[in-house]
Amino acid sequence: MALVVQKFGGSSVSDATGIKRVAKRIVETKKAGNDVVVVVSAMGDTTDELIDLAHEVSVTPSGRELDMLLTAGERISMSLLAMAIISLGQEARSFTGSQAGLVTDAIHGNASIVDVTPKRVFEAIEDGAIAIVAGFQGFNRGTGDITTLGRGGSDTTAVALAAAMHADVCEIYTDVDGVFTADPRVVPTAHKLDFVTSEEMLELASSGAKVLYIRAVEFARRHHVTLHVRSSFSNKAGTIVAEPKEGETVEAPIITGVATDKDEAKITVIGVPDKIGRAADLFKVVSDEGTSIDMIVQNISAAATGRTDISFTLPTGDGPRVVASLRRHQESLGFESIQYDDQIAKLAIVGAGMRTHPGVSARFFSALADNGINIEMISTSDIRVSVVTRLDSLDEAVRAVHTAFGLDANGEAVVYGGTGR
Repeated sequence: MALVVQKFGGSSVSDATGIKRVAKRIVETKKAGNDVVVVVSAMGDTTDELIDLAHEVSVTPSGRELDMLLTAGERISMSLLAMAIISLGQEARSFTGSQAGLVTDAIHGNASIVDVTPKRVFEAIEDGAIAIVAGFQGFNRGTGDITTLGRGGSDTTAVALAAAMHADVCEIYTDVDGVFTADPRVVPTAHKLDFVTSEEMLELASSGAKVLYIRAVEFARRHHVTLHVRSSFSNKAGTIVAEPKEGETVEAPIITGVATDKDEAKITVIGVPDKIGRAADLFKVVSDEGTSIDMIVQNISAAATGRTDISFTLPTGDGPRVVASLRRHQESLGFESIQYDDQIAKLAIVGAGMRTHPGVSARFFSALADNGINIEMISTSDIRVSVVTRLDSLDEAVRAVHTAFGLDANGEAVVYGGTGR
């Protein structure tokens, strides 16, 4: 008997019809002879609606109380899903994150999982029940408070439970048929991939691919959890995300996929004194704002002034806060001015085959140049090349690059929902 962890996103359980469809699929998995643990997100846009409501009553909602509010969304969907499963003749028990033993640190809004003790989930499985766990949430032992896991929290919950319970597979259900060579909403000719290595998926997720969140992929890779990305709207095979099997010699494709991220902004700090330790001081200010930096470019120092310009990209939502913090420290850092640009986007190509195939960057840059698209910044790894371009040219850019690397399929991809989650 296999243990299967299944995660269903908000688009899959957006209404009563969706919940009943998901319940039927879960029951089918159980009747096939599997033990089943399900992680569920809030219905549809519930989380966004709750955030909006919080800001209507408070300009700066308390982090603790906001977490208490947001976890209500998953509690609603988990209980409704359990009711739907019970109506189909199967026993089901729903659990909040704390009841399921998801222990986190004390950071509200973006907590990290530090321990998983799913005693009650195991008991439910042993009693023959289907266990339904609210995603996106846990609790801190020190404070006793409820916490939320931030972006991709339900995916991370599912992977953490799969790792702790030694599940055979963790199935991530969404509204597309698997992992595609590009976002099928932008590139209708994108085709589904049957298998993606964990390393490639990590690069795709970090570059903006929304089908899986980077925290969940990192957790899965670290704990050797096999992920199976599928659609809750079809019975197609989906995409396996895992490490290649030992001894497997299948040649990797040159390019596995193209990822984009529109949630990027660029800060350029102009006239930074080119002195030892000044860049460290600057990025310490950025780090203190809890911001993750992506690309960094430092110009050659001007001999006449002994100053340089430093540009870096970061999530759009963090931009204004970081700019304000840098300006507060302008005198101590000694720079001249700041430029802020939130009309940029990131485009990346990812593929393990890059390691053994020359000319990938040349083809990438040529495809952009042939379509009149300017490159503002470049970043690379062993299996990824990323560029920053203008936001309004991103869709054209990704389609051009997808075609240039021969990734187009004959037909059009199907998107059942519309959000990717």
